[in-house]
Amino acid sequence: MLLSELLAICKREMAGVRDAAPGEAEILVSAVTAIPRSRLFLSMDDDVGDAKVRLFPLIARRAAGEPLQYVLGAWDFFGREFLLSPDTLIPRPETEGLAELAVAALRRSPAARPLALDVGTGSGAIAVTLAVEVPASRVVATDISSGALRMARENAARHGVASRFLPICCDLLSALKCGVRFAVVVSNPPYVSEGEWPLLPSEVRDFEPPGALLAGRDGLSVLRPLVAGADGLLSPGGEFWCEIGASQGEAASSMPCGSLRPLGVFRDLAGRDRYVGWKKPERER
Repeated sequence: MLLSELLAICKREMAGVRDAAPGEAEILVSAVTAIPRSRLFLSMDDDVGDAKVRLFPLIARRAAGEPLQYVLGAWDFFGREFLLSPDTLIPRPETEGLAELAVAALRRSPAARPLALDVGTGSGAIAVTLAVEVPASRVVATDISSGALRMARENAARHGVASRFLPICCDLLSALKCGVRFAVVVSNPPYVSEGEWPLLPSEVRDFEPPGALLAGRDGLSVLRPLVAGADGLLSPGGEFWCEIGASQGEAASSMPCGSLRPLGVFRDLAGRDRYVGWKKPERER
């Protein structure tokens, strides 16, 4: 079968898939043929063998509502591909902004080998990005899900930073009591309220891990102890950055935070409140 024929079949089948975005057919064909999407239209006369056999199960999963990222088993984040599983959230463009803030903070650290902590690491997208972007750094990544940490380990090895990446399986409170001081603490915690949950797209509610999304009646049940505990995690001059819901900026920035100095609420590329930061004084009180 020629690539042109396979692509035509995939486009026809995907046309009937509800909520499928334009271009998904090309992404799926690229995945099953290992031909980069950018080269598909230069390879239309290539013989792709039995790729059709591999393609149809993926189309069936997508037609059942499974997110494309899980169907593929990987997705791009900060210019790199990260492996995914149902134990991990899908990396989103908004979270790239959080990673960018954390990378900048880590680069500001005067330490020769700055230490960072990613609380609730999931696939390890933020933690691995920190380790890759700041080669002198070491990164601790915690998560309560052993399945998520398995993905994080694989992604650290995939991007060549396994020797500077320490995954630890623990809950939030245990992570806050580790006794180590970090130059940067970062987290993309659960921040969806119980009332918002029914309003989320079905592919989020039905496929992504609820424990990584839901945070009580007001969406702040995880953020509160994080903010309160960050003071004890940071070294002098260290910074804490986290992602929040679009309506949570005022509540998050006014939470009790010990000696930390609020850095403010920052917006994502869509203009919504999305990130909030704090800084530890250079000198302990």
